[in-house]
Amino acid sequence: MTSTDASLTQEESDTADDSNTPYAAKERADGKGSLKPVIDVIPAAAYDNPTWKGLAYFGRDLVVYALVVTGLLLFNNPFATIALWVLSGMVISGLFIVAHDAAHGALFSSKRMNRVVGTIAMLPSWHVYEGWVLGHNRIHHSYTVREGFDFVWHPYTVEQFNAMSRFGRMRHRFEWSWIGAGAYYLREVWWHKMIVGDPPARWASAIRRDRIIVWSFVGVASTLLAWAGWVQYGTVLGAAWMILKVLVVPFLAFSYVIASFVHVHHVQPDIRWWKRREWTKFKGQMEGTTVLRARFGLNFFFHWIMVHVPHHVDMRIPMYNLELATDAIKEAFPGTVHDKPLRFRDFVSNTRACQLYDFDEGHWLTYREAAKITAAAGPVAETPAESVSA
Repeated sequence: MTSTDASLTQEESDTADDSNTPYAAKERADGKGSLKPVIDVIPAAAYDNPTWKGLAYFGRDLVVYALVVTGLLLFNNPFATIALWVLSGMVISGLFIVAHDAAHGALFSSKRMNRVVGTIAMLPSWHVYEGWVLGHNRIHHSYTVREGFDFVWHPYTVEQFNAMSRFGRMRHRFEWSWIGAGAYYLREVWWHKMIVGDPPARWASAIRRDRIIVWSFVGVASTLLAWAGWVQYGTVLGAAWMILKVLVVPFLAFSYVIASFVHVHHVQPDIRWWKRREWTKFKGQMEGTTVLRARFGLNFFFHWIMVHVPHHVDMRIPMYNLELATDAIKEAFPGTVHDKPLRFRDFVSNTRACQLYDFDEGHWLTYREAAKITAAAGPVAETPAESVSA
């Protein structure tokens, strides 16, 4: 039982005779674990998504992205290039969040407009629109922090970690560190799920079409950049450098940003991952994610995506109304929402505290704690590397 479960149980006990208690009434009406009581408290204004506003965010981010690309084309100063790489990761993230809203049908009322804008906005991040809809909307949102279902940053148990090959354990230590988070996302989510994964038959045609769109964008952009590099530097190496500088490194920078975003959304010592039979929608969407307040104007790029609890409660809420929905949810369900400032050091701390998981006990473990458990259990037979999926 989590601390949240315990507090709700005590609250219900203290008010068992009070039929007017909002939470008790909602529990009776909708049953334990339902999200309907939460959705009911979200104001109607939180769902407003005028077309002009979605287009304004999309257009603004496209302009900023074009300016960053222009800067990378024109400037050769190494310090300026590095600064533009950092900025490119942020700008592409902003475009991706616009696409993410479109994929949920939250950006526009028109399904066709959502698809067109979403597909275009995902191109700089090399993401497949319909592949994202399948993996993110249909799986991640339906089974958030549920064992065996939610595939994004799904934790390994001590037994699974011990069964990995030596290389597999080394890779896990790197990818689950704050430094290696981007590598995890690139391999586990982007490559395996987005690019080469074998989708269900009903999704195969749409995903194949969108993969062609993405690789066509990468191919055409690479050709144009190679030509620009040849004109500017006059060498094959210069042409390759231009592709790397303007197209590849910004993509890698974005991959690190989104990997860290998803990590802090669903991995921290206070967030429990649930065994299949114990999981409920309330536990997954209300207790299985966070509200992290971005400061210093970062929502110019992040578009309030770090205010993540209301997004998981109801995907139809557009990004710019997430704070409004959060206020209503917090008022109706005090003490439930993880609400903290967004700080990079907390991400680093989480990667050091949350490395493996004990689903039976419902808590995170460090590698050091896992080693003690393994030592106490006695020697474990070595598993051949080729027989273990790391």
